[in-house]
Amino acid sequence: MTNLAKSNNPTDTEEPKKVGFVSLGCPKALVDSERILTQLQLDGYEISPNYNDAEVVIVNTCGFIDSAKQESLDAIGEAISENGRVIVTGCMGKGADAEAIQKAHPSVLSVSGPADYDNVLNAVHQFVPPTAAEHNPLIDLVPPQGVKLTPKHYAYLKISEGCNHRCTFCIIPAMRGDLVSRPIKDVVVEAKALADAGVRELLVISQDTSAYGIDVKYKLDFIDGQAVETRMQDLAVALGELGVWVRLHYVYPYPHVDKVIPLMAEGKILPYLDIPFQHASPRILKLMKRPGNQEKTLERIKAWREICPDLVIRSTFVVGFPGETEEDFQILLDWLEEAQLDRVGCFKYSPVDGATANDLPDHVPEDIQQDRWERFMQTQQRISTAKLQARIGQVIPIIVDQVTDEEVIARTYGDAPEIDGNIFLPPGYDLQPGDTLYAEVMSADEYDLYGEPVEVEFD
Repeated sequence: MTNLAKSNNPTDTEEPKKVGFVSLGCPKALVDSERILTQLQLDGYEISPNYNDAEVVIVNTCGFIDSAKQESLDAIGEAISENGRVIVTGCMGKGADAEAIQKAHPSVLSVSGPADYDNVLNAVHQFVPPTAAEHNPLIDLVPPQGVKLTPKHYAYLKISEGCNHRCTFCIIPAMRGDLVSRPIKDVVVEAKALADAGVRELLVISQDTSAYGIDVKYKLDFIDGQAVETRMQDLAVALGELGVWVRLHYVYPYPHVDKVIPLMAEGKILPYLDIPFQHASPRILKLMKRPGNQEKTLERIKAWREICPDLVIRSTFVVGFPGETEEDFQILLDWLEEAQLDRVGCFKYSPVDGATANDLPDHVPEDIQQDRWERFMQTQQRISTAKLQARIGQVIPIIVDQVTDEEVIARTYGDAPEIDGNIFLPPGYDLQPGDTLYAEVMSADEYDLYGEPVEVEFD
């Protein structure tokens, strides 16, 4: 009698099904992509780098501004043209945006919202059932830290989902809901796994890092027998024990931020704060429904720098917001001069479907927006250039991102990947991505530093 039982020989198993993936948007969306990819591999799927080999393509969309929405629609269209079987998820997967996707591309197999991992995976299982062969962990290895889309030496650590603010120019709460903080133990366990896997820099991200734990009333948890509260400062303490760079993003300048500054001064976490100030005019901040008093914020920044002189602050601003007058804009420029921020990005106001700011009166003409953007950038460039020039002669810690025959591309503790500047070293040193070392700054331009590696002896 013929034995029809499945062979345990790996060579006799059915080939795994292949899934293509397109990830768009911010680091928070990137983390969503990493989690979906990790689960797909755990389910026995193989990730295809091209359309042709994939049996279905997932597109993780961005819906923050109109240009991002168009990019997402174009990516969906390309995937349909090249493959034909497309599953859509992400920030455009809810409400009117989801309807727009289905209208523009009626052939999509499924549409789901941000961080809706179950619906994405269920759709994949429905349209591309996993192989009948039992998943063999010896063949389809998934690293303990999961699948990462960033370079091996750094990773984004998402600590919460959603946001409780109702900024008039933003639709994030409509897309991702109110604040939902992850259990602090889960965050620390994930961080440890990343560090154990060789990650040398953790970038803490959320919509509002300062608000971490508010929704769960700072719930008490235990990590290695130690009682900790679900708070930003408790998390910073725990992450500071891992022996890797820890960088805080999307921090609102609430009073309790004061408690993490000593950790920076002690070298536990990087002396770096990414704070989205957005504007300085009290009237415009009110129209934006942004928290914070900019005069008090200036006092707080001064106090932080007294505690931690090495502190680097980056921020983003919006010019040309509806109702912004020349007086409002001048208040912003004056505030910039006083704040002396290190790294700054600036955006011209752009309407977003569903944002309440669209209904505000006195929209600023495009030519005035452009003029203000140019004046803003000139002001900040002068400030940033002076700050970089002041670095010449300093010896500072850096992390290597890339090594080529021509140069070593690295970042200082004051520079986040992809959004800030670099420090360039000459070739010829035995360095690898992820190496941390010290460098002496030899020169600087408007955005970047140039240096030489140095040996540093500690007492």
